[in-house]
Amino acid sequence: MLRVQSPEGTRRVDVDSVTVTRELFEKVTNTFGNIEYSFALYCRRDKSQEIVSSNVKTIASYGLNHGDMIYLSPTAGAVQHAENDTGILKVKNGVNTSSSTTFFPSTSSSMPGSKIPIRSNVEEDQVDVLLQKMDGTVKRKRDPKNCLHGENSSCIHCLPLEPYDASYLKDLNVKHMSFHAYLRKLSSGLDGGKYANLENISCRIKPGCTGHPPWPKGVCSKCQPKAITLNSQAYRHVDNVVFENPNLVEQFLHYWRVTGWQRIGFLYGRFDIHLDVPLGIKGIVAAIYEPPQESTRDSVRLLPDSRQSVVDRVAAKLGLQCIGWIFTDLVAEDVSKGTVRHFRNSETHFLSAQECIMAGHFQSLHPNPCRLSSDGFFGSKFVTVCVTGDSQNQVHMEGYQVSNQCQALVRDECLVPTKDAPELAYVRQSTAEKYIPDVYYKVSNRF
Repeated sequence: MLRVQSPEGTRRVDVDSVTVTRELFEKVTNTFGNIEYSFALYCRRDKSQEIVSSNVKTIASYGLNHGDMIYLSPTAGAVQHAENDTGILKVKNGVNTSSSTTFFPSTSSSMPGSKIPIRSNVEEDQVDVLLQKMDGTVKRKRDPKNCLHGENSSCIHCLPLEPYDASYLKDLNVKHMSFHAYLRKLSSGLDGGKYANLENISCRIKPGCTGHPPWPKGVCSKCQPKAITLNSQAYRHVDNVVFENPNLVEQFLHYWRVTGWQRIGFLYGRFDIHLDVPLGIKGIVAAIYEPPQESTRDSVRLLPDSRQSVVDRVAAKLGLQCIGWIFTDLVAEDVSKGTVRHFRNSETHFLSAQECIMAGHFQSLHPNPCRLSSDGFFGSKFVTVCVTGDSQNQVHMEGYQVSNQCQALVRDECLVPTKDAPELAYVRQSTAEKYIPDVYYKVSNRF
């Protein structure tokens, strides 16, 4: 006897050790009430050992014993159709008499493995396509102290963890889950994410409202943007940034070492899977392009760049794209020792308001293509890298992204940096030319 766990529940199948696996598949189909979709059987929950239907291989050849659990999983993206209406493969005298078994691609309008509806046909980044096909669960080995079962079974102590498991991410010291882990969390409920909606934030009055005169003479609840309550974003679109060659950074810093003036550059590279975080994404920098700019010891002003489009085309030919920007904020402390000042920390700021607004502006120029949003994009993978001094007074790099809320506030020209406090920004007031929604906050963190 074997136990079969499936999305419909767990059932028992009466077989013995010499039963061939083809017969096992038939009994599973009958036991679950004539399954009408294609499925696969696995010895392990993590789908690492598939049981193949065969007239030769027996149950014993897979190391299965009486009472062991096997796992039924529907085949992703396929539906099984047989000659008869019930979907059962007819077997007579050990020979399959069904004319054919055909697999047709699924016509579902949702993401694989979830019910989150697809709302646009935009072409997503290759790394997103690959992550959507991945299982994403965190595999755990059998715990010899707590697991009281055999090698082919699982329990609460060794079951794979979901990529959004809070305790696991806390042990990894990961503050924000990856974006694809967030999507898995949306689809983890009973509805499978059927009602999940990735809606971009808008701070503008909707045009075309005919029930009243245009702003500032009139506004209604239909065209008025919703008030924004600031929240900490639970996910991030990029989890890590690496440089292919350390010489890239050394060449970029050479300008500051010679002149003492700050510098800005654009990062060209690609996105790939980041294995250190469940369903994570990392940006791999292959080149740094320094656009025309006017620099001083404490400021940088970007100038119009007629070569930007040429650089983008050359990068595309090389399989690269602009994935972020990098800037220096370095002040020499001891030239003989090569040390720099450390002034960015929790007591001051990690990014100034002006830098956050700049990051939000760049992120708006480089939206993240996403089929789950009706706009065809959601958030951004564009990263910000700051080169500054660390607590040991050494040159150090930190990567950042602003939240989707900040990105929307910057895009719709709602935020302005303050003059006397670099870490603070304020929200504009509504004018006759532009309506600004109310912005609230309800939580103050330890900073």
